[in-house]
Amino acid sequence: MEVKVKAYAKINLMLDIVNRRNDGYHDLFMIMQSVGIYDTVTVTENKSKAISISCNIDDIPLNNKNIAWKAAEAFFVATKRKNKGINIDIVKRIPHAAGLAGGSADGAAVIVALNKIYNTELTEAELCRIGVKIGADVPFCITGGTLLAQGIGDVLSKVKPLRKCYILLAKPDFDVNTAFAYKQFDLFGKTHTPDKLGMLCAMQSRDLGEICSKMENVFEQFIEVPNRINIKEVIKNNNAKGFCMSGSGPTVFGIFENKEDAVKASEELKAYAKDILLCTPVNKGCKIVE
Repeated sequence: MEVKVKAYAKINLMLDIVNRRNDGYHDLFMIMQSVGIYDTVTVTENKSKAISISCNIDDIPLNNKNIAWKAAEAFFVATKRKNKGINIDIVKRIPHAAGLAGGSADGAAVIVALNKIYNTELTEAELCRIGVKIGADVPFCITGGTLLAQGIGDVLSKVKPLRKCYILLAKPDFDVNTAFAYKQFDLFGKTHTPDKLGMLCAMQSRDLGEICSKMENVFEQFIEVPNRINIKEVIKNNNAKGFCMSGSGPTVFGIFENKEDAVKASEELKAYAKDILLCTPVNKGCKIVE
């Protein structure tokens, strides 16, 4: 059997690190949004009795360091199903190491695909409990849409979806290691706390202008990203409603009401960013392609 899944990227409309926990993880407050850029993950049964991975780009690990591989292993352990052999083929469109949860999205897609292949009929909540064992963003990537994520990212609550808009993603030619980013927080802390209540009220009212005015990411306080100021300036000058960095970076996104403005900004951003992608919000994290 073969199952193909669209694994959607995410952005953080707000990201606050509340504190460092005793177990080394961090309590977070994140308003997360799925967007229409996706990897295609195809899981195929074979008789190898092993997990194998193939990918269309070279800098992705094809072994147990890949979140997709870890997701498959976690699924078999959790369900006590015997792995007769699977191949995971990943066609990547989500930029790598970009703060867009590309790896987590692939892991989520594998769990969703295996649930169908093995007919385990696990609920979304049960799939998320498997996912959180391999990455804090995986439960969101399984569920998707517009959600408040708390705890380490595993406590998900619905918020009202974004109104129709256009989201422009710009990733400089620079990678940010997430573990390093959190270590910087542990060393230096934050100088400002985002207006979490204000953002929740804005989300409830679905006021795009107010939402954009409240967008904030604490990683921007202690993670330096080349060209970030230039990227924001271009986005701002092309009538964006707002802009912010996603995850631990380096991708900066802008939210536009007018597609023509977003397209014009994307042309100007070529001087400052390696990957430039225009998309819209989507209401799910994974979609099985029938």
